Parts: sequence; C-alpha cells; structure tokens
Amino acid sequence: MKIYTRTGDEGKTSVIGGRVKKDDTRVEAYGTIDELNSFVGQAASVLARETTANWEDLLERLTLIQHELFDCGSDLCYANPEPEKMKVTPSMTERLEGWIDHYEAQTPPITKFILPGGGEAASLLHVCRTVCRRAERRVVTLAEEQPCPDEVRKYLNRLSDFFFTVARAANARLGLLDVEYERGAPVFRRRS
Repeated sequence: MKIYTRTGDEGKTSVIGGRVKKDDTRVEAYGTIDELNSFVGQAASVLARETTANWEDLLERLTLIQHELFDCGSDLCYANPEPEKMKVTPSMTERLEGWIDHYEAQTPPITKFILPGGGEAASLLHVCRTVCRRAERRVVTLAEEQPCPDEVRKYLNRLSDFFFTVARAANARLGLLDVEYERGAPVFRRRS
C-alpha cells in the first residue's frame, strides 16, 4: 500500500458523507485534536523516561486518552453525525472527572492563576491543556456551522481540566512548586 494517494492534491479531503476543502471547519476541528494527540504522546514519552517518581498511572491514562482522542476525531469525521455510530460517550467525560479529583488531591491548594511550567513533564502537560482548549474552540465553531456531536465538546472541556490538574500533580510529585501569577488576585477555592 502506498501512503500517498494524490486524492488531496486539489485541496480537498474525504469525510464520512462526502468531500470537503482541507481548511473546512470540520477538518480544522479534528486536525487540532490530532495535533493534541501528538503532544499527549510527547508528554507520555517525557514521563516514561522520568525516574524520580512513579508515573505508571498517568502513562496508562494518557495512552487511553490518546485512543479516546482518535474516537473524538472519528466522531467529527461524519458530515451528518449518526448518534448510534458515535464513540465518545458521557461515561468517558465522567471518568475524567474522577481522575481530576484523584490528581487534585495530590496537589497543594491553589488560590491564584499559575504560570505554565515547572518540570519538563508539567510544561508539556500545560501545552496539552492549551492545545485542548483550542480544539474545544474549533469544535464550538463547527457546532455553530454544521452538525456536530455534543459529547466531543464536553469531553474536550473536561480533558483540558484534566491536563491542568495533572500538570500540577506532576510538579508536586517532583517536589516543584507552581509559580503563581504575581499580579493576580486570589480566584480559586478548593471544592469539597
């Protein structure tokens, strides 16, 4: 099998239900999710070589998230989404909430905005967070213009919260403090 097909040489690509321009809002949305997936893979690679803490739990979850990001892209590939064929489910979003609670318990209290950074793994997880937010924005735009499965947007919204939380947890596991935005006022309170 050849990797190149030449079918996209005129600036169009296939989606389930037809062909669209490569800069179509739908393609931009699932393309941004693909970009996010690449950054998740990079973050996992950095964690895998980190020896100062045990990362097995997070590595396992990041791998599952990579599969679920493919599910998100698959769901967005439908020009006219068919509910019975969608792969992203509310249970996936709910599971992220449980993981967020788990990792948030490992972090020191937060009251102010923090600067993205700390250790290399945390920095990459913050990159994942920001790319995830962009993917979510692309999905919101898509939903305003064309049929779009709602659950993908909800999943991405929660996933960005997950990346924020695990970036902080990664720093905490390494004994690194998050750097607070110094001109910010207290804005966060721990949920009970």
